[in-house]
Amino acid sequence: MSTTANAPLTPFAKVRDMRVAVVRTLWNSKITEPLMAGALDEFKSAGLTEQDIDTFEVPGAIELTFAASKLIESGLYNSIVVLGCVIRGGTPHFDYVCQSVTQGITHLNAECDIPVIFGVLTVDNEQDALDRAGGKEGNKGAEAARAALLMYDFVDRVENI
Repeated sequence: MSTTANAPLTPFAKVRDMRVAVVRTLWNSKITEPLMAGALDEFKSAGLTEQDIDTFEVPGAIELTFAASKLIESGLYNSIVVLGCVIRGGTPHFDYVCQSVTQGITHLNAECDIPVIFGVLTVDNEQDALDRAGGKEGNKGAEAARAALLMYDFVDRVENI
């Protein structure tokens, strides 16, 4: 996602027709709340209104794949953004959670017709997460929203060739 931080929206982006869902985890909410705020600010800056954006919460990162799948099945959205934070601990749990959510979202992107943007921080410590949730490394939630806008534009271009 870091390459999308300064990527301009192309002039043919039609965000006025876009409807997006953003799902964040309640686990590590100190991190995921500012990620959500960054995503919402980015969408609104691009011209989306509150009616264009639905927000949801799930307990943890593992549940993001299920939530995204259900939202895709609804047929209501052009893009799904998932936001979470997994902080390395002293057990292998970190590896299992990261692998599960990464594979789950990758599978959805390969099999479904709308993009699911991966905005899950996988960090070594809380400071790394804070740095990426509005700190010195920017806001990865905003970057995820920008990626969703760019992918919406990509799909629109491909469908209208």
